[in-house]
Amino acid sequence: QVQLVESGGGLAQPGGSLRLSCAASGRIFSINTMGWYRQAPGKQRELVATITSRGNTNYVDSVKGRFTISRDNAKNTVSLQLNSLKPEDTAVYYCNADIYASGTSFKNYWGQGTQVTVSS
Repeated sequence: QVQLVESGGGLAQPGGSLRLSCAASGRIFSINTMGWYRQAPGKQRELVATITSRGNTNYVDSVKGRFTISRDNAKNTVSLQLNSLKPEDTAVYYCNADIYASGTSFKNYWGQGTQVTVSS
């Protein structure tokens, strides 16, 4: 059974940094696009950043220049470096991935979410 497990959330001051990590486990044959989404209270879940298996990245405009997504294909992990944090970055951050696992076609998976709070 495929699982995505996030870690690294927490509390940061405005201007501070955090690093989120997500590890995919299970009988995984291949992973296509991996990404991070976030959902703030009272708002819809939104795309933050994605990265393809070839390393092509995409960011929502509000985080460009501040957040960096990366992945380790050998370890089936994806990370998000959050710099120059702002209070409006406060949200639950979710890992997402398109995974081809044993006996299945590509399916989309979500992690359980990790809280990021930016406050002084």
